[in-house]
Parts: sequence; C-alpha cells; structure tokens
Amino acid sequence: MDGEGGSSGLVKSAAVKLSEMGEKTKQLGTAMRDPHQQRRIILVIVCVALLLDNMLYMVIVPIIPDYLAELESEQAEHVHVVIHPNSSYNSTSQDKINKNNLDIQIGVLFASKAILQLLVNPLSGTFIDRVGYDIPLLIGLSVMFVSTCIFAIGENYATLFVARSLQGLGSAFADTSGIAMIADKYTEESERSTALGIALAFISFGSLVAPPFGGILYEFAGKKVPFIVLACICLADGVLLLTVIKPFSNRTRENRPVGTPIYKLMVDPYIVVVAGALTVCNIPLAFLEPTIANWMETTMHSSQWEMGLTWLPAFFPHVLGVYITVKLAAKHPHLQWFYGALGMVIIGASSCTVPACKTFGQLIAPLCGICFGIALVDTALLPTLAFLVDVRHTSVYGSVYAIADISYSVAYAMGPIVAGQIVHNHGFVQLNLGMGLVNVLYAPALLLLRNVCQMKPSYSERDNLLEEAPQGLYDTIKMEERRSKKKGYSTAGNSLSVDENGYDPFRAQRSLSEESSGPEYT
Repeated sequence: MDGEGGSSGLVKSAAVKLSEMGEKTKQLGTAMRDPHQQRRIILVIVCVALLLDNMLYMVIVPIIPDYLAELESEQAEHVHVVIHPNSSYNSTSQDKINKNNLDIQIGVLFASKAILQLLVNPLSGTFIDRVGYDIPLLIGLSVMFVSTCIFAIGENYATLFVARSLQGLGSAFADTSGIAMIADKYTEESERSTALGIALAFISFGSLVAPPFGGILYEFAGKKVPFIVLACICLADGVLLLTVIKPFSNRTRENRPVGTPIYKLMVDPYIVVVAGALTVCNIPLAFLEPTIANWMETTMHSSQWEMGLTWLPAFFPHVLGVYITVKLAAKHPHLQWFYGALGMVIIGASSCTVPACKTFGQLIAPLCGICFGIALVDTALLPTLAFLVDVRHTSVYGSVYAIADISYSVAYAMGPIVAGQIVHNHGFVQLNLGMGLVNVLYAPALLLLRNVCQMKPSYSERDNLLEEAPQGLYDTIKMEERRSKKKGYSTAGNSLSVDENGYDPFRAQRSLSEESSGPEYT
C-alpha cells in the first residue's frame, strides 16, 4: 500500500511539473507572437552570434602561436632524427631558422578570416537583400559551428587554415545579416541606436574577454576545450533561431522590396565617408593587436599575464562610450557626425601616446582611449548607415551593412600582415604616429554628414508591402497613417499636404464647417 501511495504521489508530482512546463511553453509561444517580445529575442540571438564570432576571432591569439610552435618544434626534431639519427638536435639554432617562417604562417592564418570575409561580403549582402535576414543568419551560425569544431580537432596548419577561412565565410553571413536584422526590426532612430549599441557592447566583450578565456582553458584543459565550449553555445543559438524565427515556414518572399544594388551604395558619397571612417578608426586596434605583445616584451619586459590581459581593461571604456553616445544621440540626433569626429580625434591622440608608455599601468590609459573612441565612432555611424538607406535608397539593409563589414575587414586583413612589416622597416613609434595622424586628418571629412538629419525620407516601396494583412480596423488605420506620413498627406487621405509647421488645411476647413453647421454634441 505504501508503495502504491508513493508511486501515485510521484505520478501526481510529475503531472504537476508537466503542467507547469506546458504553461511556460505556452507563455513562451505567446511572447514569440508578440512583435515587441519577438524583436527582443531576436536582439539576444544576434548579440550571441556577434559575441561568438568575435570570441572565435580572438580566442586563438594565445592558443595558436604556442600550438604551432610546438608542432614546428616536434616536426623539426622528427626530421632531424630521421636524417641524422646519431647526432644531437640543436633546438636553439633550429628555432632561429624556423622563427621567421612561423611568424609569416601565423600572420597569414590570422588574416585569412578577414580576407575571405572581405571577398564574400559583396555576395552575401546581395543574397541577404534577396532572401531576407533569417536564413543568412542561420547559414552563418552553421558555418561558424563547423569552423569551431574543425578548430577543436585540427592538428596541423592546413586544417587550422581551413577552419579560420571558414570562419570568415560564416562571419560574412552572420555579422551582416544580424546587424541588418536589428536595423530592420528597430525602425525608430533612438531605439535603433540603442539596439545597435547593445550589439556593439557584445562585440567588444567577445573580442576583449576571448584571449584570457582561451588562454586559461588552453593552459589547464587543452586546446580542444575552448572551441568545444564555443561550438555548444553556437549550436544553442542556432536552435533558438530556428525556434523563434522559423526561417523556413510560410515565407512571402514575393512581397519583399528590391534593395538597392551594392555597387550603387558604394558610390553614394555619404556612405563612402562613413565606410572610410569605420576603416580608419579600426586600423589602430587591428595593427596593434599583432604587434604590441612583442613591443611590450622588448621595452617593458612584460610578463605573459600582462600581455594576455593587455586589452581587457579597455572593455569598460568601450561600453561607457557606447552608453554615452546612445544617450547623446537620443537628445541631439543631428550631431551624430560630431560624435564620430570626436571619437576619431580621441583615437588619434591615444594612438600617438602609446609609444611613450614605459610601464603596463601607463599603457592601459591610451588603449582605453582607443577603445573609447572606437565606441563613439561605431555607435554614431552604424545607425547613420541605416538612416542613409532609409532617406536615399530602399529600406533594405543587407548590402549597406555588408559595406560596413567590408570596412572592418579591410583593417583586420591588413593588420596581421602589414603592421609587422611597418614595425620591422620603420619602427613601432612611426606605426603609431602614422595611425594617429590618419585618424585626426580624416575626422573633418565627417563634416559632410552634418546635414544628413535634415534629409527627408524618400518614398520606399517597403511601406506598401506587408508580410501579413492588417488585422482589424486599428492595424488598417495605423498602416494608412504610416503611408500618409510618408507621402506628406493628411491622415484623412485627402490630397492637401501638411505644411512645414504641421498645419493641415483640410482639417482646419472641416472643423470650420462643423462649427458653422451647429453645436458639437458630446
């Protein structure tokens, strides 16, 4: 009897738990159907994808050079034993012979991601404009998952090179479609700036926390563990994307507006200025990452932990810069160009002061200044790209954010290859002075954007196309109001336009006729 009572109690408790799980699932389904809740979930999915991409980009910094050096040493020792079995192996002389070759291999491996991303982005931007944002994001996450798994199992340079190149392919789809999806879901300028600012904070966090994350796990758990952890997070993010957005269900692609071709966006002078600013402001970060560790070891005699934690303190001023720019943009949106120009001046001044630092503590200040300035530029100019598309082209954002991704890729493709050559031929001081001078000289070019906020939105066919029919009278009225505002007509649907001060002559005429016809009843 006691056994039967215990089993019935277990059954009841299990039934209660199943009921609670059903309620939670039902609540989640309701939240997914709510547009406001759904776009928040989409923001989370995109931010996790951007976090993963930048963690995978930077997590190899403390892992791959050491791992490749071990492989090179073992291979050289094995070859020596085979050729000269009775002689001793002189590791010092062999290391000197192979060091230059290893440095070139590491530089090419690091740059291969940005190079492939640079080549694929024009195609991925057009593809995103054609099919939407969700399927390319899923493709990007899938390729990144495969790339991360190959990193985990790769045991030679060729395999690691394939994994790194595949990551560039995945990033060309995931990064571009993710940022474009945020711009598409958040149409209000203040909300869009906030959402893109959050995404930039995740990008910064991924880039700056990945080296210590990878270094610690590599030291205590081996090469595979950091990549396995990132692969699991990537898989979970892909499953969440399939659950929330359902990219393959009931798509109405025939109603999608036709985006402006990427080659036309590339000749838009305003977009060109923004793209140039994004490239120039990221050059100091892209060029310092592969060179600053050797400089610190030579001039400061820094320890390994100091070189590993070089960029971690800069995360906090980067987030602060994002927060300040979002708040300022909400109050003074017409000064977006000024925030970007100010950021470039800060980057330039900070870059010029890096070679003057003599200790690790002194070095933190200019590196924080560089990241703070980059936050100002990115947070101010990324929403400006979406606004320029809204007012000058069709409101489809795949190609314009592919251009932004190309701008970043140019800087990070040149960094690992060009920066080392500049340091070798001219010196670390000249590298930093040159980067600082370029940023300061480019800042006045953003004056071209000072009148962007005064542009009036162009009539976009997107506003006439609805993925779903309006539900009820309220949605129909809201849709008509949106159309009339876009066309400059009054909400009554007449052909008399509202003047610059918001005066509607039709509405005024109607109110006068009502007053003359009799008293108004309430």
